[in-house]
This record gives sequence, C-alpha cells and structure tokens, in this order.
Amino acid sequence: MSDLAARAERLDAADGLAGVRERFVLDEAVYLDGNSLGALPANVPDRVADVVRRQWGELRIRSWEESGWWSAPERTGDRIAPLVGAAPGQVVVGDSTSVNVFKALVAAVRMARETEHGDGGRDEILVDVTTFPTDGYIARSAARMTDCVLRPVTPDEVPGALTGRTAAVLLNHVDYRTGRLHDLPSLTAAVHAVGAYAVWDLCHSAGALPVGLDEHGVDLAVGCTYKYLNGGPGAPAYLYVRRELQERFDSPLPGWNSHADPFGMREEYEPAKGAPRGRVGTPDILSLLALEAALDVWDGVPIEAVRAKSLALTDFFLECVDAYVPAGRVQNVTPVPHEQRGSQVALRCPDAGAVMERLIERGVVGDFRHPDVLRFGFTPLYVGFADVERAARVLAEVLAEVTGEVRGEA
Repeated sequence: MSDLAARAERLDAADGLAGVRERFVLDEAVYLDGNSLGALPANVPDRVADVVRRQWGELRIRSWEESGWWSAPERTGDRIAPLVGAAPGQVVVGDSTSVNVFKALVAAVRMARETEHGDGGRDEILVDVTTFPTDGYIARSAARMTDCVLRPVTPDEVPGALTGRTAAVLLNHVDYRTGRLHDLPSLTAAVHAVGAYAVWDLCHSAGALPVGLDEHGVDLAVGCTYKYLNGGPGAPAYLYVRRELQERFDSPLPGWNSHADPFGMREEYEPAKGAPRGRVGTPDILSLLALEAALDVWDGVPIEAVRAKSLALTDFFLECVDAYVPAGRVQNVTPVPHEQRGSQVALRCPDAGAVMERLIERGVVGDFRHPDVLRFGFTPLYVGFADVERAARVLAEVLAEVTGEVRGEA
C-alpha cells in the first residue's frame, strides 16, 4: 500500500461524516460527478412509491390537502433555507433554475427602478461573462424585455463596472468550469453601494459550502437541487427572496399559484404574501416530493462540517494528482486558496474527452467540459478519501495509456 493510500485510510477512519455515506445508493465506482447529478438517497424510492401508490393512487385529489401537496413548495423551501443561510419563509421551490433566474432578474430591475437614485434611470444589467450559458441567454432576454443594456463582465470587473445606471447584477457563486468561488459578501456590498440589486446563482455552491444569504444581505438567489442537494434528475429549482423585499417582488410570470386567492379565479391579479408570490403554476408534485425526501440526508449534518471535508478532499486530490501524474500532463485550473475554491477540481488536459471516457470505464466517474477540461466534483456526504486516492491513481494510469498510444507505444 502506498503512503497516500494508507493516509486515505486514516483520514476516512477519522471522518465525522463517513456514516452519512450509508444514506445513499452507491456501488463500487468512485462517483465524482455529484456537481452534475447527485447520488440517489436511499430513502427516496419508498417515499416516491408512497406518493404514487397511496397519495395519488388512493387519496387522489384529496392529497392536495391531506398529504400536504399544496404547501410543499414552501415547506421544502424551508428545508433548503438553512443550507443557504436563510431564515424560514424566504425560499420557495418550483420551476427550473432558468425560469427562476428570469423571474429574479426582471423583478430586480423593476425594484431598482422604483427607488432609482442615479442620473438617467436604471437601464443596465451586468452579467457574469463566465457564467453557465443559460444564465447569459436569460439575462439577454430580460434586458430586451426591460429595455436595459446588457453588459457582460467578469466577477473581478464588477466593482469597476457598476454605475448609477446599474439596475441588477447576475453572478454565479461558483464557476461551473473551474470551480472558482467568487466573493459573495464583497460583490453584494459593491452592488448595493450603487443602489442596484444582486441576483446570485447558487447551483454549484448550495449543499457544498456555507452561503450566508441573510448574513450578507443578498437580495435574490436561485439554484438547482439535483447537484449537491441530491434531489434527482430534473428536480425543481428554488428561489430566494429576502424578507424585506418580498412585498416589492414583482414577478414577470404571475400565475394562479402565486395569487393571494388562487381558487377565487379572479380576473385581476393580486400577489400572495411572502415567498409564495414566487410561485407560478401547479407544482411538479412527484419530483418535488422526491426532493423533499432527499433532503432527509441532511438531518444532523452541519454545512460547516461539509465545507471542512470538501476542502480536505480537494486538497488531498490535488496532492495525489501531483504525486501520481507526471509533471506537465495536466494543468489545474481550480484556485488553490480555500477562500477561492468551491467543491470541485478542474484539470486541463489536451485529450480530456478520451481520458474521461476511459476513467468512466475504469469506475472513476467525473465529466468533461469543452474543450479540454476534466471536471471532478467532490460531494462530502458520500465521497471518501480512499475514493480520492483511487481516482488520482487511475487518472495517472489512464494518462500513461493515452500518452503511449499517441506516441505509438501501444
């Protein structure tokens, strides 16, 4: 056994979160793609079976009240709230991340224009140019709809780009390609200093590290639930609206589910109070209740402990890669400083697509991002240090094989 493998055993033995792994359905593979799709929590199949067979099959329409279907978006939002640093009553679950980005961004522009104190009004939206493409598409459409100019900038450029004309800023908390963690507190403060509103995409941070939405005065935030929250493929997203802004939150997608009197069927729209005004249409009950069940894995798990283990895992992976992989074969593009790192490691590699295919064949599951990035996500709830050591060792073996083939040695 190598020194690193022996160390991994000792680290796993001392891991206070090791027992949480038993709450998931896992096999012998090293699963490092939880930043794309989280593993299945073991309690979910039976819970979903009950929803289908009893709640839908037997109670049918009565389940909206008797099984609590109607209140599930807010109830599940309150389960997510502690994981993103929010008090109850500020998170509602429903729709996709893209739809929630649209709602949040347009609402942010509308609120900024209510209280504008800059010359010429608020007619600019800043968007993270490194963001996941869909956020950029939505921001462009929101800018057209609100007669704003869209200004793509990097997160580092935001403080210098802000002006009295800025209405809203859309930023990713963690860069989906590189795993870089952006400075949410200082960027939010900079946005507020010019009277604008901050909208944060938490898809790659919620469930992996403390976010502190309330603590840092974030206005609006959105996120998916199928990554580190393990809600399942296509699980509904969530929308956070800071309590002080809820009465002013003017959704561009008013629906009957967000009406103050949803069954009144009135012609005029009157928004509900609080977080429910972020709802639109009928909730996706099957996926929503699967998510609610999945959140049980967080019982008794402090997000601070998850963050500590995440940093330890990614540190150890980088150390193992450095020890096993020949110098120059891969380039780490994930920041090394802890305050700048999410819960993934991205390695640049010229033949990354072929390398990832072989890794998956060998039982190490990560993913490939165009054009040359190997991406490994570390979910502390079920990834251990032995997994990390094995992943780095197999990566070195695969790289040696691919290099040999390129040179005609195999």
